[in-house]
Amino acid sequence: MSELINNRELNNENNEKRQGILKDIIMQLHNGKSAKEVKEQFEKLISGVSANEISQMEASLIKDGMPVEEIQRLCDVHAEVFKGSIEEIHKELKEEEKIGHPIRVIKEENFAIEDLIKNNIIPKTKAYIDHRVEAIKYSLIEDLNLLSDIEKHYSRKENILFPYMEKYGIDAPPKVMWGVDDEIRQEIKVFKSLLQNKDINYDELETKSEEVTTKILEMIFKEENIMLPMLIDLLTEDEWVKIAEDSEEIGYCIVSPDEKWKPSRVAVEEKAKIETKNIKDGYVKFDTGVLKIQELSNILNTLPFDITFIDKEDVVKYFSQSEERIFPRTKSVIGRTVQNCHPPASVHVVNKMLEDFKTGKKSSEDFWINIKGMYVYIRYFAVRDEQDEYLGTLEVTQNIKPIQEITGEKRLLSD
Repeated sequence: MSELINNRELNNENNEKRQGILKDIIMQLHNGKSAKEVKEQFEKLISGVSANEISQMEASLIKDGMPVEEIQRLCDVHAEVFKGSIEEIHKELKEEEKIGHPIRVIKEENFAIEDLIKNNIIPKTKAYIDHRVEAIKYSLIEDLNLLSDIEKHYSRKENILFPYMEKYGIDAPPKVMWGVDDEIRQEIKVFKSLLQNKDINYDELETKSEEVTTKILEMIFKEENIMLPMLIDLLTEDEWVKIAEDSEEIGYCIVSPDEKWKPSRVAVEEKAKIETKNIKDGYVKFDTGVLKIQELSNILNTLPFDITFIDKEDVVKYFSQSEERIFPRTKSVIGRTVQNCHPPASVHVVNKMLEDFKTGKKSSEDFWINIKGMYVYIRYFAVRDEQDEYLGTLEVTQNIKPIQEITGEKRLLSD
């Protein structure tokens, strides 16, 4: 027993030392050192350490107050070192190899993204810079439009996979990855805008091309060698079934599965049918009437806008599924804190608004943005009971562009 205690103390001591070294590496990066300069030091740190242990160390540093953005600086170092440095024990792939399984879908998308970058975007960028032919530029812009489809890949990761990682206590990697995803989204837009400028800065174009393609390829590596092995080890088949269902709501990137994945048993589907039947038989009594659960659900889904409700603990409790939905929502978001549903860069805005609602300083807040040809009006309302106690927050999102275009009067039925 004393030997076990000594081993545990030794492991704790080694972990503290590793965290100290990791923190020192991050500070070196913060002070201007490049990934290559700290690579050797990082290699020694992670020798014989699993990806999960690295994520735990990062999570511990965040808990101690280190900003996510600082941890993010490690991403470039991860990509430099992880190939061959992390000792991972992979399970034999069985269900994961089947067509339509979320793991296979992610890998197929990554293959398509990597193929587009290596065989189209990189060579075409070089060819355009060398020869300045307009036809090459327009072809490159088409490739970047296709690359922008990566939004669906990242949206599924952030809105479906990250909640499961958080459920199992893996908090740091999702925050870091989401921050890098946002950087990639922005850099794709910048790359495209550089190409569309009247006076093209070719040096800047070459630099931006290298930055964004490198970052995307590094993210592919991190997803397949860090994130997916963790999820394979943690998630149950039932959870993968749910992930596959939710994935269809958001859509796929460049390629899509040829068929729907069907696990080797149907118990999950049968259970879901029984639960749905029981729910549909119920009623909800209001002060102004009584509705069947089925009626209530369909009324909310018929509203000409979408709604989301979070409770007083900031946990997502409900969202409607109307045809008017603008921002993606999947059922895996239920039970997740709203802070984890937003990119790290915007969490402070969310927290400030909720604080104002909880203290009674405000009862509503409005935003409006132009996106994908829509004029989106986003409204937030503090929900309170009869005693004015805060119960939660309701988000209402609507495309008001068609409303703004209304003129004159309409007094007759449409044909």
